[in-house]
Amino acid sequence: MLDPILKAAVPGAVAPAPALLAGAWITEGSTAERIGPYTRTVVSRARTATISEVHAAVHYAHRNTRTVGRAAPATRAAILENAARLASARREDFAALIALELGKPVRDGLGELDRVADTFAVCAAEARRIGGDMLPVAGWARGVGNTAVTYRAPVGVALAITPFNAPANLLAHKLGAAFAAGNTTIVKAPPQAPAVTAALVALLLEAGAPVEAVQLLHGGGEIGAALCAAPEIGVISFTGSAATGDAVARAAGAKRLVLELGGNAATIVCEDADIAAAARVCARTGYTNSGQSCISVQRVYVHRTRYDEFLAAFTAEVAALRVGDPLDPDTDVGTMVDERAAERVVGWAAAAAAGGAVVTLGGTRDGATVAPTVVAGPREDADVVTREVFGALVSVLPYDSFDAVLAACNTSRYGLQAGLFTRDIGRIVTAWRELEVGGLIVNGSSNFRLDHVPFGGVKDSGFGRESPRHMIDEFTVVKTLLLRGMSVWGET
Repeated sequence: MLDPILKAAVPGAVAPAPALLAGAWITEGSTAERIGPYTRTVVSRARTATISEVHAAVHYAHRNTRTVGRAAPATRAAILENAARLASARREDFAALIALELGKPVRDGLGELDRVADTFAVCAAEARRIGGDMLPVAGWARGVGNTAVTYRAPVGVALAITPFNAPANLLAHKLGAAFAAGNTTIVKAPPQAPAVTAALVALLLEAGAPVEAVQLLHGGGEIGAALCAAPEIGVISFTGSAATGDAVARAAGAKRLVLELGGNAATIVCEDADIAAAARVCARTGYTNSGQSCISVQRVYVHRTRYDEFLAAFTAEVAALRVGDPLDPDTDVGTMVDERAAERVVGWAAAAAAGGAVVTLGGTRDGATVAPTVVAGPREDADVVTREVFGALVSVLPYDSFDAVLAACNTSRYGLQAGLFTRDIGRIVTAWRELEVGGLIVNGSSNFRLDHVPFGGVKDSGFGRESPRHMIDEFTVVKTLLLRGMSVWGET
């Protein structure tokens, strides 16, 4: 199925996005069309699921947990290494499909596929590390004469619900880690990227994964809610908005959850920073994928003594970004996911300006394409400051003291990741301690991630950590074996 999907990644074609149910690819039945935000034509067609098919998928997954779980970690690792090689070999085709479905520049799509390859490779390495512990039971009197050991066993059935903004790599994290742990996984695809999702599922199967290891369903919120509520699901990994995360948690009930939710990430530029470098990095990482990333640079706080210098340099760097056709390899900024999202960003910029801010660049749109927008000096209660923009807009604000800027950053209901430009180790340690975020990037913006490093947030940005090692912990359970009257420690 991989070839039929990827071969349709050309302008004018419609890529199939079949469902994968109980070991069979399904195209017949009800479908939903995806309109490409740049081409404004149908680019993919997804086969949507019914509630009865949700039940069938869950039953099939539950019935096959042992089939997948009995594969040795070395076997799973070898399959994931094959998947990494396939991702590298097909990176151009995937990048083109991402550009058509989402308007994401092909340059960014190529980078995403490089990360997919890395993610699968890291998942393979972590599969080889799964083990257990010899417990020191004989250290206490009641344990003398006994032996106890543990190992990490698969949860059984995992549910992966992925967002549109990085549909290949975020699915690779969930699906790769779940398979590395020995689970069977049901994937709920984002409606905005159904073909990319189907292609990645097909890639894992082509790499050698047993067909029992994964199923794929397309549909809206009712399909997701039914999957979350199914009692056979052992663990849910969800990436998306805070509001949808709340709905997932309510539908799931007492299940394991890994939730990576929203953000409105802040980056601090101190007076000792290299202003030119900070402006360049913030410009590049504030508008990648049109700002549609939970860690995209949204708020840049600059020490007042360097504020004007930074604002001028930053505006110039942003103005130099090339906006246009996402299939053009020279394009820096493509479209947003749809026109409604673009209109929201433009509206928030206008509201900030009405409140006294200055829009130094952008503030307009052409369909789903938002001109990279810079908002200088918005009010502290403006939407562009307090809410998640998730678009091609960055606000720049002055600050006077380091304590004050840390407090300003912490007023957010989100706490995913932050950036800090400084050479002062004292400030670095203080920010690491005081900022209410899951990660701090020093001498870089908030928008940087290594796929083998723990990633996740606090407050309304969710809980749990997304990196293969930490996700495998979430996708496994500790099982204990206690041998009475048998001891390697001695009998008395």
